[in-house]
Amino acid sequence: MPEASLTTHPGPRGRTSQPEEDASGATGSVVIDRVTKRYAGQAAVDDLSLAIAAGEFVSLLGPSGCGKTTTLRMIAGFEHPDAGDIVVSGRSVLGLPPYRRDVNTVFQAYALFPHLSVAENVAYGLQQTRTPKAEVRQRVADALDMVQMRRFADRKPTQLSGGQQQRIALARALVNRPAVLLLDEPLGALDRQLREEMQLELKLLQSRLGITFVFVTHDQGEALSMSDRIAVMRDGRIEQLADSDTIYARPATAYVAAFVGQQNFFRGAVVDAGAAVESPHVVVRGTERVLTGPQGEAAVRPENIRIDPAGSSAAGEVNAVEGELIGVSHLGETMQYLVSLGGDQSLVVRRPTPDAPALRVGDRVRCAWAPHHVLLFPFDDAAEEGGYVAPPTA
Repeated sequence: MPEASLTTHPGPRGRTSQPEEDASGATGSVVIDRVTKRYAGQAAVDDLSLAIAAGEFVSLLGPSGCGKTTTLRMIAGFEHPDAGDIVVSGRSVLGLPPYRRDVNTVFQAYALFPHLSVAENVAYGLQQTRTPKAEVRQRVADALDMVQMRRFADRKPTQLSGGQQQRIALARALVNRPAVLLLDEPLGALDRQLREEMQLELKLLQSRLGITFVFVTHDQGEALSMSDRIAVMRDGRIEQLADSDTIYARPATAYVAAFVGQQNFFRGAVVDAGAAVESPHVVVRGTERVLTGPQGEAAVRPENIRIDPAGSSAAGEVNAVEGELIGVSHLGETMQYLVSLGGDQSLVVRRPTPDAPALRVGDRVRCAWAPHHVLLFPFDDAAEEGGYVAPPTA
């Protein structure tokens, strides 16, 4: 997918992005330029800038209250910014009602008309714009073909499963041929297996159509599996904007590290000239001298930790700690171990099932990990005010 023209620079808490230009003004491009939206004096979206290239799949990821849905609703025209500009396909949409914007929205609640057939639901928007009947029939058929639902054209929504209703909601949004499709947690009402199937279908559909998708979710798995880029949001701003690999492997802040995937966090004094954090149980060393303050946080993902019976060790180990195994869980492809280090701190370890050691609850174990798997962050006291706490346990 083409990349938008962006300049990335440090923000107050992490990384954000300022558009250098309006993503070339191509049909389907979206530029949010220093947009702010307040409710009762509180900023739901705070001076946010984001450039999305035509044909990109960008996810807005974050917890409830971070501003992601408000941002989406402002692009759609359901909310209006207090400051800033929103440009779609090279044209400012400020002041335009939703029906005059070249966007369509798919909501978590599908909002299908129960008294209309599938085909009538999909045709509804075209009929409101007085599209000729012959064209309506053809475009409805084409839209239903896109989502593989033409054979259900005469059924009522109540006769369909949740996944089928989701496909109809997509067809209804796509039949108007929008340049940008906005999706507000559209898979949230589906069960896990169906949700995973729909993730694949959505990404394949977007790749085939080449339409710009802006996807709002609080589910990190959805964002990681489908997106060209992810904007991790916090307190109305973008904490980090990057591709899935970067977001997962090189999070810019402790907030992003904790929100995307699972982490084991260690808090303590910064030692070794900024290359390590000394927690109550272990000195956690990284590969770079990146910390300058007196307090810091070290993080390591469960899959990057080796676990063995206590007393075992390997040459060259830098980070290692012993504890008591207090939990073992079979997760299918992986085994998960919960290790108590004492006090209120525990460590989560995951190993591929074929290579997982045979350990039992109550065993003393040794956990070790390489410095290049350690992420070091300054202590983030402001994060606690925003509802995020870097956990002492995983």
